[in-house]
Amino acid sequence: MEQHKKTSAYKVFRAILIFWTLFIGIGAVAGGLSMIIDPSGKVLGMDGMLPFFKALPFSDVLFRDFLFSGIALLIVNGVTNLTAAILLLAKKKIGMTLGTVFGITLMLWICIQFYIFPLNFMSTAFFVFGALQAITGLLALKFLQREKHIEYS
Repeated sequence: MEQHKKTSAYKVFRAILIFWTLFIGIGAVAGGLSMIIDPSGKVLGMDGMLPFFKALPFSDVLFRDFLFSGIALLIVNGVTNLTAAILLLAKKKIGMTLGTVFGITLMLWICIQFYIFPLNFMSTAFFVFGALQAITGLLALKFLQREKHIEYS
């Protein structure tokens, strides 16, 4: 009789979390670098969004163009998620914790967008992506804990 090796739920959720951290991280690096290279936002078709930034504190200093936003996006959602992805690929538990935290960070980032921009598909989609990333990370951590408990029982 052929034996089937059961794929662990932990491995499945860890793989999905790797996807989310890479997807969001690479996208944030690309978007952030685009804003740094062209702070006017014209290349990305975002120049019409600058007036909405007036709702934020220090808008006359930090949000005259997209330079600060690009740097923030690169650091807050890009480098962080890619770091989590590297840690996940190295099978470090901290990668799951960070992947979860960075999903929540993305949701908070998008809440700021909900405050300054009119409701739009892109912000809503990325809020959902952040929620899915956070949930996936929590499930990966939960199943890792469960599998380690079974392993040592």
